[in-house]
Amino acid sequence: MDEESELEALRRKKALELQAQYEEQQRQAELRRQFEIQKRAIISQILTPEARSRLANIRAVKPEFAEQLEIQLMQLAQAGRIGAKITDSQLREILDRLQSRKRDIKIRRI
Repeated sequence: MDEESELEALRRKKALELQAQYEEQQRQAELRRQFEIQKRAIISQILTPEARSRLANIRAVKPEFAEQLEIQLMQLAQAGRIGAKITDSQLREILDRLQSRKRDIKIRRI
């Protein structure tokens, strides 16, 4: 009888742990969803439709790069460093600057 009660206690403990883990995953998913909503709202406020279209094209080809760019743009907007909406040509200039930084790194084998 004692082993059965210990086994039942372990089962209850495991069930509670699984429930807590599930709730944490749900909370994290909700936070990610809210962040995405906030990000989209900010991006739509700071980019012209043409610039948003270019960003969507970039996201289709390089999703990680687009995500980093969106986060950088959000940070600039939240810091108050973006006055007017960013146009497509301004976004292209930003992209050129970001790409030129990446191209400067060269590895040569000897």
